[in-house]
Amino acid sequence: MIRVALPAHLRTLARLSSGEVSIHVERQVTLAAVLDALEAQYPMLRGTIRDQVTLERRPFVRFYACERDLSHESPDVPLPDSVTMGDEPLLVVGAMAGG
Repeated sequence: MIRVALPAHLRTLARLSSGEVSIHVERQVTLAAVLDALEAQYPMLRGTIRDQVTLERRPFVRFYACERDLSHESPDVPLPDSVTMGDEPLLVVGAMAGG
């Protein structure tokens, strides 16, 4: 099982009481595969993390795992082993903006 930590606004939308969800991914564990599984399990999140048509990351959403920013990596690159083993979560973070 893959652990995914979601920001508060997405937890509210998905009606989750916990900050983390466990997702089962049936193919190679990539960011795209995890997001596909997350959106299948929580359809109300479709279009919030990535565009529904292009599947590109929304501008103010970032992905982190194992102290690395994965936001600009290809969604088809395998995630770190500690994420695939369930030792570390994939963090979905709402970026801060303003001035």
